[in-house]
Amino acid sequence: MSTIDHPLHLHILGSGSKGNCALVEGPQGLIMIDNGFSRREVLSRMHDLGLNEGDVRALVLTHEHTDHVSGISVWCRAFPVELYASVGTPGMRKYLAELPFCEFIPGTSFIIAGVTVATFGTSHDVTNPVGFRFSCDGDVIGYATDTGVLPERALATLADARILALESNHDVPMLRTGPYPRYLQDRIISERGHLSNAQAAKAATQLVTDHTEQLIAMHISQENNRPSLAVRSFAEALGAQLDNDLGSSATLARPGDTPDLHIRAAGQNRPISIW
Repeated sequence: MSTIDHPLHLHILGSGSKGNCALVEGPQGLIMIDNGFSRREVLSRMHDLGLNEGDVRALVLTHEHTDHVSGISVWCRAFPVELYASVGTPGMRKYLAELPFCEFIPGTSFIIAGVTVATFGTSHDVTNPVGFRFSCDGDVIGYATDTGVLPERALATLADARILALESNHDVPMLRTGPYPRYLQDRIISERGHLSNAQAAKAATQLVTDHTEQLIAMHISQENNRPSLAVRSFAEALGAQLDNDLGSSATLARPGDTPDLHIRAAGQNRPISIW
């Protein structure tokens, strides 16, 4: 494992259909990505990871679905921060439209607390969904969830990140034989739905380089997937070895001074920090 003290870290408070929130830690504070939890829950999970709510400098949105935005209004009343969303996104929810969002065009970049935030369009059934590439002093975090496909611009922007947080939402056989009605299955599997394990694994073969040290499976469905299936899919595609019989993590050992690649899954109820 690399011993370099990197300037960026990723803290995932929760990832899934029941609530999403993550924080990028940079040298000048925290950037919150989405907020689909209650204020109490966010504070509890932040404190579990040793994070301080007073260090949050800004909040950026991927899109307007409730599991990503339901906690924003209450959070901002207690902790006012800069707000960023793609053009048209705040207007899709009345309580978001009342907040002072800075709206951007997908594909543009801006700087928050010393971190360059590059945006790219994704493919989901909402208005102008986006993912992000956070960079500071040569360190990079890539973040993409809630997308049925990864457009070429997304692939180009995500490539070569040290930490890559990538949606691996469902296992197709589980989805097709599971409890969801057919129309919902079709939505999830469509180009404006969510990435499957197989799609995410294929994308990872294009995105992961020798600079990539952490690969995190995101937005895993509790009904149509298992963390072990997502990790195994990434591991098989990249030639990594599972770390245990549970399949909860995997490692791609690399020769010489090249850092190993570590693969694991983010959870709905278990906050994690990735350094």
